[in-house]
Amino acid sequence: MILYHASPYIIERPDVSYSRDFLDFGKGFYLTAIREQAEKYAMRFLRRGQKAYINEYVLDEDLSEYNVMTFDRYDEAWLEYVGACRKGNGGVIYDIVSGGIADDKVFNTIDLYFAGEMSKEDALGRLAFEYPNHQICILNQNVILHHLKFKKATEITIEASKNDSK
Repeated sequence: MILYHASPYIIERPDVSYSRDFLDFGKGFYLTAIREQAEKYAMRFLRRGQKAYINEYVLDEDLSEYNVMTFDRYDEAWLEYVGACRKGNGGVIYDIVSGGIADDKVFNTIDLYFAGEMSKEDALGRLAFEYPNHQICILNQNVILHHLKFKKATEITIEASKNDSK
């Protein structure tokens, strides 16, 4: 499977220990199978005056020796897991987690729910109308060492992205 990671750096050897805490699926290395999604994320670095790269990797298909969780939609299990991870209570119970991203719109719903300002039913009702983007979080460094292969890095520039949108 081809996966992408946007960064201000070329990352040939990812290391989960450099990841931030309190993210959707916990502290891990985040990738996506959707190149356009990685390009949009890379634009955030350019807007901050940084360089931007799309790092491309190949993830082995056979990961049967690892504990993998896939959330196919924004549902109660996804809501509870993301909420726990964002509060720092997720713990590392999976080696790899795949599913939707809590973007701004989705994050608003999560915030309201966990602040007690929205019921679980209302939150799930709102989330049902959102089409999940895609992210894969590798939480176990051994998966990276043995199953994720760096292919290349492509620098993203504002000019190149303007040309792509024409």
